[in-house]
Amino acid sequence: MAAWAGLLAVVLVLLAAWLGAPAGHAAPLPPTPPTDPAQPGSGNVSIEINGLDGQPSTAVVTLIGITLLSVAPALLLMMTSFTKIFVVLAMTRNALSLPSIPPNQVLAGLALFLSLFVMWPVLTEINTDAVQPYLNGNLDFNGAFSAGAGPLQQFMLGHTREEDIALMTRAARMPNPENPGAVPLQTLIPAFMISELRAAFIIGFVIFIPFLVIDLVVSAALMSMGMMMLPPVMISLPFKILLFILVDGWGLVITSLIQSYT
Repeated sequence: MAAWAGLLAVVLVLLAAWLGAPAGHAAPLPPTPPTDPAQPGSGNVSIEINGLDGQPSTAVVTLIGITLLSVAPALLLMMTSFTKIFVVLAMTRNALSLPSIPPNQVLAGLALFLSLFVMWPVLTEINTDAVQPYLNGNLDFNGAFSAGAGPLQQFMLGHTREEDIALMTRAARMPNPENPGAVPLQTLIPAFMISELRAAFIIGFVIFIPFLVIDLVVSAALMSMGMMMLPPVMISLPFKILLFILVDGWGLVITSLIQSYT
């Protein structure tokens, strides 16, 4: 028992010495004070959309093409000769008393290709001055847009009345432009459409005159013969078609439309 008691006393002494001894690792270092943050930049982000050779990437060209296709109907109606040509063709069809012949699809197709024929010099100039330099990397997008808008603006200015430009300028409460080239597009486009509709109605009025004379003559003849129940259109329609064929009506209408832009 004495041996066990001595061994227990030795263990207790060693345990007390171990607990009272200082820690074997070094004392922790004080924390490093924080440093001042770096000076922030300007916040501008520059995105390079061109390739290594300066030409626009294929993805950007595809995106621009899809965007143009989405707004192409509006551009075709507002900034080309399509509206005037289509209105004149539709009024010619109504003057012949044929409300659905030719159908609207045929008239729209004819007006589209006639518009391409009329606008071809303008499209060629836009392709030469804006599209090809942009694809070759010689112009950025803003420069190409400005170069492409120039020929189209000159075309619209050449076929817009000054009275219509003044009307839209007053409606927008804008100062009078110093020269025709200073007319902004937001007033030039509606003024151009008003001028085109006015010219289309003038041409349509001239087309209606001979057919109206035929209707009056046929109506008077039927009234004199007492055939009041017979619709005059049934009698006058063959004479209208015959007159339109003899004078080459479609050729005259299309020629007058094309010459109005030369």
